[in-house]
Order: sequence, then C-alpha cells, then structure tokens
Amino acid sequence: MFEISQLKEKKLSELQEIAKELSIPKYRSLKKLDLVYQILDHQAANPKATTEAKPEAKAEDNKPKPKRQRQRVQKKPANTSNTDKAEANAAKPTEDKPQAKKEEQTQSKPQNNNNSNNSNNNNNSGNNNNNQQKHRQHKNQHKNQKNNVDNGNKDNRNRYREPDFEFDAIIESEGVLDIMQDGYGFLRSSDYNYLSSPDDIYVSQSQIRLFGLKKGDTVLGNVRPPKEGEKYFPLIKVNRINGQKPEVVRDRVSFEHLTPLFPREKFNIAEKQSTISTRIMDLFAPIGKGQRGMIVSQPKTGKTMLLKDVANAIAANHPEVYQMILLIDERPEEVTDMQRNVRGEVIASTFDKEAHEHVKIADIVLEKAKRLVECGHDVVIL
Repeated sequence: MFEISQLKEKKLSELQEIAKELSIPKYRSLKKLDLVYQILDHQAANPKATTEAKPEAKAEDNKPKPKRQRQRVQKKPANTSNTDKAEANAAKPTEDKPQAKKEEQTQSKPQNNNNSNNSNNNNNSGNNNNNQQKHRQHKNQHKNQKNNVDNGNKDNRNRYREPDFEFDAIIESEGVLDIMQDGYGFLRSSDYNYLSSPDDIYVSQSQIRLFGLKKGDTVLGNVRPPKEGEKYFPLIKVNRINGQKPEVVRDRVSFEHLTPLFPREKFNIAEKQSTISTRIMDLFAPIGKGQRGMIVSQPKTGKTMLLKDVANAIAANHPEVYQMILLIDERPEEVTDMQRNVRGEVIASTFDKEAHEHVKIADIVLEKAKRLVECGHDVVIL
C-alpha cells in the first residue's frame, strides 16, 4: 500500500508506471497531484489488487536484466586479404546488424515525407482530444471543489462518509391525546397512567384542527426522531383514531349530543368464569350496557374481590366490550394484584400521589371513554 507522502516524493514518470500497473484509465493526461489521488482512490477501492500487484512488480524487478553483449572489434593490418575478411564476416554474424540498420534508415527516409503529412493531421486530432480532456478535468475539479466546500474538508477522498438515513415514519406509536391550553397536545402513554412522561408524542395544533381531534382520543400514527432543539417525538402521520380511519371519525357526533337511554342489553356474568357472588349479583342486581352502579359495604368485606370477579366475567362473556379498571387512592399491592388477575386496562393512581394527579387521571379516563362511545364502541369503567 502506498502512502501519500511516498507518492508525492516520486516523479511523474514513476507515478505513471504505478498507474499503468494498477490499470488506471487516462493516467497520462493527469497532473501529478491528480494522479496521486487517483492511485490512493484505487487503493481504497481495490485493496487486494494493490497487494497482489506489489509482489509481482518486485519479482519482476528482482529478475536480472539481460546484458548487452559488447562487440569487440580487432584492428587488423591493412595488408589483409579478401579471404580473411570473408572468414571474419562468417565468424561474426553480429557485425551485419549495423549495416542492416543503415539500409533500413536509407529506406525509411523517403517514407518520412509521407508520414510527416499524416503526423500533422494526427497532431490536429490530438489537440482536439487534449482540449476535450482538459474540459472534462475542469468539470471534475469543479465538482470536487463543491464537495470540499460542502463538507468543510479539503482532502476527503479517502475518508468514509456516513450514509444519510431517513428514519421518518418508521416508528409507529399509540397514545391518548391530552390537549394543552395553547392548542397543541401530547399523546400520553398508558405505561405511565396517562401522565406526562418521556414517551409523550407531540401533536401540532394544525393536526388537531385537520382531523378534528378531541381530548381523550386514542391516536395511532407514525413519528420521527426529534431534531436539534426538539424535545419530543413529533407525530407526522395519523393512521387510526379510536380504532377507525380518520375520514370516518371526522364526521362523528359529539358525546353531549347523543341520546341517553335505559339499558336494553344485559351483561351475562353468570356463565364463563363465574363465581357464587357473580351468580347472586346476576339474579338480584343484574347490570346492562348503559347502566351506572355502586357497591357499598363495610371495609374488608371483599368489594375489590367482587369487582375483580365481575371484570373477569364481562371479559370472558363479552369480548366486544372495552373494559377499563380505574383505581384511585388505592394501595400499590391492590393495583399489582388487579393488573395480574384482570383481563382489561388498569389505570391506577395510588395513595402516595397528590390529589391533582388523582383528578387528572380520572378526567382523562372519562374523556377516553366518551371518545370511544362517540365512535360506536361499548365501554365499561369499573
């Protein structure tokens, strides 16, 4: 492998020989610095070819060069006979070579006049080719100057350039919309009970107006990584709103304008995964879709266990219902037990949190239930 310092110390003819061995195109028309950079680029692109070419070149250099045999001419006295000359000529056939060369020179002289005219024509065509090559070199130099200015580096031929990847619309995320007072909003994550977290996704004010989004909408969309100066992952594409297409949700009727009715469809909580408590409740206090109820009893009598059995019975017998279990001011152990044993979304705010967080979580859960009802889903909040 050649280094740039070694190549700069060599002459142009030596560089041309190296370029010829590496089969670099148009190496004779390049200047010294350009030829140095071409050799370095060829080495970076073909490291194996250069390593294989070097030992071959060394092997050729190590071969002894054929030495020219000097002809020894002996001076003879002037009185030698013609027979001696004939014998000397027969003994030394190499002496005929200079005479043959002289005859060839005399024969080539009349041909030089004809070749001179052809050489003039070739010179004219060669000048045209040189002009074209110079024009191409000027274009290539102009392109290289542009690259150097863009990268801020004068010598970046052999340096690795990181490819430009686009990570837009690769990550797909989902969250519940929480709108701020300034008009923009964030998609809150269910992993943090819909409170502010590092997983929040920024939703611009124009997107909220375009799709008619409201507080509590469950939005599924594509996001991109934050740029310099940005703190959150911004939402760039909306795929689903509350499980439906954005075109359908745009024309929905708001929850305040829906007609309230008495329950018409009953929840079957006495069939699959039922207990004695759920069977008795199904007999004496049945519940249905669109009904409100409250369990009142003394402490430590099993209210939480009864809610757990009811939730499992509804999840087993009515899979079309979206079920949310809201636990406010509860113990962390009960929250963990509910998350492990109930098939449904558990949103909790334990007693170690402040009151305004309890209110915020309860508010966003109610808004989410309203948005799901507006889109035609059945929702149960326990």
